[in-house]
Amino acid sequence: MGKIATKNKVDKYDVWSWLVNEKLAVPFLSIGIFVLLVRVGVSLFPYSGAGDPPKYGDYEAQRHWMEITLHTATREWYCNSTTNDLLYWGLDYPPLTAYQSYVHSLVLDFFHPDSVALFTSRGHESPLGKLLMRWTVLSSDALIFFPAVLCFIMVSYTGCRYGRKEDVAWHLAMILLSPCFILIDHGHFQYNCISLGFTVGAVAAIFSQNDLVACFLFSLALNHKQMNAYFAPAFFSHLLGKCLKRRYPLLEVSKLGLTVMGAFVLIWWPYLYSLKAFMEVLSRLAPFERGLYEDYVANFWCTTSMLIKWKKLFTTQSLKLLSFSATFLGILPSMVQQIKCPSDQGFLYSLLNSSFAFYLFSFQVHEKSILLPLLPASLLALEEPLLFKWFTFYAMFSMYPLLCRDHLILPYMALLTLFLLIYYSPGGRQGTREVCLPKSAGFVMALLLLCSVVLHLIYLTFRPPEKYPFIFEAMIMLLCFSQFVLLTIYTNTRQWRLLNSLTWMEKEKKRV
Repeated sequence: MGKIATKNKVDKYDVWSWLVNEKLAVPFLSIGIFVLLVRVGVSLFPYSGAGDPPKYGDYEAQRHWMEITLHTATREWYCNSTTNDLLYWGLDYPPLTAYQSYVHSLVLDFFHPDSVALFTSRGHESPLGKLLMRWTVLSSDALIFFPAVLCFIMVSYTGCRYGRKEDVAWHLAMILLSPCFILIDHGHFQYNCISLGFTVGAVAAIFSQNDLVACFLFSLALNHKQMNAYFAPAFFSHLLGKCLKRRYPLLEVSKLGLTVMGAFVLIWWPYLYSLKAFMEVLSRLAPFERGLYEDYVANFWCTTSMLIKWKKLFTTQSLKLLSFSATFLGILPSMVQQIKCPSDQGFLYSLLNSSFAFYLFSFQVHEKSILLPLLPASLLALEEPLLFKWFTFYAMFSMYPLLCRDHLILPYMALLTLFLLIYYSPGGRQGTREVCLPKSAGFVMALLLLCSVVLHLIYLTFRPPEKYPFIFEAMIMLLCFSQFVLLTIYTNTRQWRLLNSLTWMEKEKKRV
């Protein structure tokens, strides 16, 4: 499909009738069952911190939050106390994550109270407890992320004259089988499917011209994981650009602003009784004390620290200012383009460029944050298949050391193989989705892939020299960072080329 066509409102359609009319019900149902089984298979493998006392890992953090939210009052969830030691996996996500932990704690407490018992459940790893924890992630994925993706596919392709049903099914499979999302949520153990699901739902709402619903859903995403702020500039600039083109722009902006404020007040209500309570929660969401970066994340600060010792040369305050300035400059071109000429396709590129800028330049970025720019890249998979394939591979590779520590090598390799098999499947490969590259570019890409494969093997089979214990991580980081920079340059260029094409189309309409 060359372009995602402009979507009309699809209020008159319901999901089931659309699937039946387009003869997509059976393929979509088959894909849904298959991707659920893949997630179940990955969940049989170890998770972050498995059998690794005293603090274990992300699995224990999520379980501990269930324990705390179940046994303490709402006002105490973010406060240090005798029952809530913030030094032991204290809550550091917005209130919606706490509410989600509480709901899941009720399930665990009903079926297996020992797994969320106060104090005595620390490090709990019983088979039933692990099964219940895995099912909370699987159910969250099925109830939030899957429907959101289906809504996005529906509003993207309803009435679209350029897409074949094979392409639509291929796109759905590519999003739901994206290896990184599965490995982090169902392997490493997190609940990114909730916040990313709300984000995809917000994108679908914008595509169907339901901007107030989009604001509400994106507010939910922000209040589940603050890292979704990576997308905020794209939402802001796109919606502002649309408002400025309407008859009463101030009224339109006010309606959107009131929707966002209402959603935030609703979610934060238990902590608005005093400024101190509000600030206690807010302070938990900004981990500046952890420093500019952790581990070997493939972003600008960590990669360049091999030559420039940022942490030694500058204070934390100076680094915060540097980071903010670099991030703002990175997102500015994308924001300007959307304010000037908002469009659905441009909005997807803006989401990608905004999240890329945050990943590359913002303060305290984790390896797992690459999931954020990967999400809009997956929504653009049919428009930019080569970009999506290349980005997925290097996003996985950038998390390779993390997944090795979690003993997830087998699912890593299996999911990568499955991803490529479906990517190159005959039913989804008809047409000319891939760009024909010059021989020189093809040679460079082949060389980069060879280097990546060699690094995969070296990391698994060789011990690093004692003098440079993290040399292999640094090499992986450097290679992935170089690709992320090139992709960022390409996607920003693509977004601005859209402006030129849209301007030309408007001039042609005026002539007619």
